[in-house]
Amino acid sequence: MMLIGTGSGAAANLMSDPVPQVRTVGRTEDRLLASDVFETRRRTLPPRNGTGTYREAAREVPIYHRCEVLVVGGGPSGCAAAYAAARTGADVVLLERYNHLGGLSTGGLVIWIDRMTDWEGRAVIRGFAEELLDRLPRQAVAGPPREQWGSRDAATAAYWGQRTAAFHGIVTWSPTIDPEHLKVLSQEMLLQAGARLVFHGWSALPIVEDGRVRGVLFETKAGRQALMAQVVVDATGDGDVFARAGAQFDTDIEAGDVHHSTNTAFLLGGIDMERWLAFRRGEPERFADFMRRGREQLGFFQTPYVSWRNDVALFLGPRQSGLSALDVDDMTEVEIRSHRFMAHHCEFFRAHAPGFESAYMLLSAPQLGVRHTRRLVGVARVERAQWSSGIALPDEIGVSPSVSPKFPLISVPYGALVPRALDGLLACGRHMSCDANSHGFLREIPQCWLTGQAAGVAAALAAAAGVAPRALDVGGLQRALQGQGVYLRTRASRDADTHGAAAAPPPAADYATSR
Repeated sequence: MMLIGTGSGAAANLMSDPVPQVRTVGRTEDRLLASDVFETRRRTLPPRNGTGTYREAAREVPIYHRCEVLVVGGGPSGCAAAYAAARTGADVVLLERYNHLGGLSTGGLVIWIDRMTDWEGRAVIRGFAEELLDRLPRQAVAGPPREQWGSRDAATAAYWGQRTAAFHGIVTWSPTIDPEHLKVLSQEMLLQAGARLVFHGWSALPIVEDGRVRGVLFETKAGRQALMAQVVVDATGDGDVFARAGAQFDTDIEAGDVHHSTNTAFLLGGIDMERWLAFRRGEPERFADFMRRGREQLGFFQTPYVSWRNDVALFLGPRQSGLSALDVDDMTEVEIRSHRFMAHHCEFFRAHAPGFESAYMLLSAPQLGVRHTRRLVGVARVERAQWSSGIALPDEIGVSPSVSPKFPLISVPYGALVPRALDGLLACGRHMSCDANSHGFLREIPQCWLTGQAAGVAAALAAAAGVAPRALDVGGLQRALQGQGVYLRTRASRDADTHGAAAAPPPAADYATSR
């Protein structure tokens, strides 16, 4: 089912767009999340007039550093990768284009961390993710207490459902966090582990020799420099390194799908979230009128999410389709629209929403909210057909919660991080190898922590052994991951798993023949 509605009013007029549309996507088996996705037919920017090419002169590039493991990108997966690799004793460099770590979980204001528990309340995304959240100060995390994880009590689930921590009537561990505390903690954990941080450095081109990535060229205020490594971990989120190195990737973006939209999140301060929630829950007719008026006046309209504080509201929109996060003009368009939407939402909520009478614009995310651009074509991948099986794959490097209670846990294979034919590189985070449906949950922050930790440990072990990542002993990798607190299903735990995983020991994985 797909319903199209048009809107008008101040927001549409300010954007010089006579036909803004809100696309409401219905829930189906394969499209598991519904969302309002903003679409528009006109662009703010005039068309480009560049033509032809310019030949760049060859030059000698100074080498900044040589390391064992280079992690490109300091988002959730990159932080996990760098930390995990450094904990094994590897010489690690983390290259990050912004001035902070955490990526979308901090600079992108995706401060609602999705589910890390299964539908019984058991924590399954652990390791780095668990250590990171456990180290945050109490005032920087808001979420249900451990004893309520998995609760199906209607009143408890209703309470946490309004606070993005209960789904399908079940309480889950999916907290909201203070992004500034997470920035500082991520930085200090990596420094304490021995990783070298390079902020304000933008990876430009991979260094590839004989089918193997050996480092990257990166740009800073000092000009172009080189970082050399035995193993490179692409944690850019967009596959910038592996794509430019020649690895295969998928780009099957569906314009109307929420999983493929982009947005700039924002925070409003000076609000009373408990008062707003009481209004939303307790006055349904007045709330319906409020929503109708918002859609009429603003065209696109969105209600807030809770944050880690009662006086700060989070808005994760507008989700915008038909724009590519690989096109600089499209990215600029998203930012222009989003800043306008922030101003209009603040004005409207201040005038009409209980609890928002003193609201003010606190922060628009400095980092664009990208859900999908490229996905690696790997040796293996997570697929929709796998969701119902509950089988622990032979090269399991992590376990993800399933998308609904009707599905068992989902096994994430090491092969999903290994390019089909490119050596010297592993890929983790939202651009890992999976099909489009599975990408909807594998792109979430906890799953990025999961795959990042696996990539970091694998990169460190491969560098230490002097082997290509595809030739790494998977059993040794799994033992090392379990030593870092990662939840994996050994044969004993698989036999006891109530989700029906295979009891027989799986055969050993072989990546050497997968090229």
